[in-house]
Amino acid sequence: MLASYVRPTPMTDRLYKYVLSVGVREPAAFEALRADTARLPECEWQIAPEQGPFLALLVQLMGAKKCLEVGTFTGYSAMWVAGALPADGALTCCELSGVYAGVARKHLTAAGLMSKVDLRVAPAADTLAELLAGGHAATFDYAFIDADKGRYDLYYERCLELVRPGGLVAIDNTLWDGKPADPSVTDPDTLAIRALNAKVHGDDRVALSFLPFADGLTLARKR
Repeated sequence: MLASYVRPTPMTDRLYKYVLSVGVREPAAFEALRADTARLPECEWQIAPEQGPFLALLVQLMGAKKCLEVGTFTGYSAMWVAGALPADGALTCCELSGVYAGVARKHLTAAGLMSKVDLRVAPAADTLAELLAGGHAATFDYAFIDADKGRYDLYYERCLELVRPGGLVAIDNTLWDGKPADPSVTDPDTLAIRALNAKVHGDDRVALSFLPFADGLTLARKR
């Protein structure tokens, strides 16, 4: 049966270059951030370029005004989402590292987007707990999770509390280089993602779409 499925087109280097050339309209300020991030040893933590406009389009299609990001790194995904928000929109960003937050703040300011962003430098679990304690449950339109994988389940649960009915939780890296599909791989990060993938698949609190896109992107719309 599996052989009869229509599978994604294999992404060769040449095809990927083509996708970027026709599929990503990247402002100069966004490109500058990617260039700065590429100099960091952890540059692979950044979302893929083609993910940025996809996330921005989701936010625009939803008419979102209040958004949340768990794991901002140097701010590339935040730039796309903040850029898609209306003038009265707001994006709350959770970032543990002051160094990465400083890079994000620099480039968000250069792009004229910092006024829409509340960048909180603290453990994401603490920030999410503060938001819930502050009366923000069921008020966010959209949440994006791209942080430490071992706490993905916690972030998913807190984000489900924070988004409104009909709101969207997007989870990055759910393919995790294909490791969740290999039962012989049992490192803690892979186990956490494998468990969350199974959990979301069976979670009737959400409508689910799992996209084999970049390193895997799961979309969960709160019922």
